[in-house]
Amino acid sequence: MKIEKTADGIKVTEISGLSLPETLDCGQCFRWKPDENGIWRGVVKGIYGKIRKEEDGITFLGADENIFNEIWFDYFDFGRDYDALKADFSANEMLRSACEFAPGIRVLRQEPWEAFITFIISQNNNIARIKGIVERLCAAFGKEIEEGVFAFPTAERLAEEPVESFAKLGCGYRADYISSAAKEVFEGTLDLDSLMTAPLDEARERLLKVHGVGPKVADCVLLYGLGRAERCPADVWMKRVIAALGGEMPSCVTDYAGIAQQFLFHYARNFPEKFVDIKVK
Repeated sequence: MKIEKTADGIKVTEISGLSLPETLDCGQCFRWKPDENGIWRGVVKGIYGKIRKEEDGITFLGADENIFNEIWFDYFDFGRDYDALKADFSANEMLRSACEFAPGIRVLRQEPWEAFITFIISQNNNIARIKGIVERLCAAFGKEIEEGVFAFPTAERLAEEPVESFAKLGCGYRADYISSAAKEVFEGTLDLDSLMTAPLDEARERLLKVHGVGPKVADCVLLYGLGRAERCPADVWMKRVIAALGGEMPSCVTDYAGIAQQFLFHYARNFPEKFVDIKVK
């Protein structure tokens, strides 16, 4: 990977597999969208990101070296060799097809608190509706960065709101879950950062104790928010995929079942006819 400062910002070339649409619109995050010029815009850790596709890479518009190193390098998982991972995954026929279909997917390393709340919102929901709820939550309770652009609200800010405030945003039954989660984090009874290094089973068990957090949400938080690449969230599509794989992820994924899952999940969403009739237990 090559990183250089340009008049427009920080340009990254020679990247090991990165497609902005495949990565930012594949169901793992909910605050990115392209504008009329094809520039992807989103907010990460209070920074308003604008990313432009180039012929030979991407440019983080307006970014400097400090912002790139502090935010974007880790967020896009630039320290991991995705070409090597895809080569390993391709030992399995279905995974090879998934990697060939969307070779530019990367699993983002999101801010733990934001991932925690957004995946609570995600349960029994579709991506368009999740994005709408998240944007309303940010507009209502987040700090304004630029006109009409808001940071994700803090745990303190959400903890002080009554459940009804979240219900008014369209959160439905999830309003109570958001309120409980915010209070746990704000009061310090739940330390999300500590779960990044805790034994995986202990980290998962702790998340499952949070009101409204089930196995799928816990696994999504572990993978997307806490960087636990070995954890494989399983919604109805992934359950069908795993059934088609013989009941378990193939051995070629080793400690990266979560990353392999993202390729498979995106593949299943785009080719539902291959999996819709598969029975799951």
